[in-house]
Amino acid sequence: MAMKDILKADDIKKAIDAFKAADTFDHKKFFEMVGLKTKSADDLKKVFLALDVDNSGFIEEEELKFVLKGFATGGRDLTDKETKAFLHAADKDGDGKIGMEEFAALVRE
Repeated sequence: MAMKDILKADDIKKAIDAFKAADTFDHKKFFEMVGLKTKSADDLKKVFLALDVDNSGFIEEEELKFVLKGFATGGRDLTDKETKAFLHAADKDGDGKIGMEEFAALVRE
């Protein structure tokens, strides 16, 4: 499923453009800009599954690096610093990966 089936393409483009420069990514602002904060639990699960590229049931650090590309092909890779900060913010149980509940909680922050 494509992100544009869940979120507005214009909102995705604006959010991707807002964080084009390295080390500017802010997950709270990004989720707000793409309209994810107001989506249903079912839509959040669809987004989570799209970002869980290897279908492990978790979003691992390597998948997080490419999260912007998960929203749009024109998205950049996150820097190591951004990836680690994103993982740290979401990984509440300390297992080094983000589960569905952790993802939903992070989006709703």
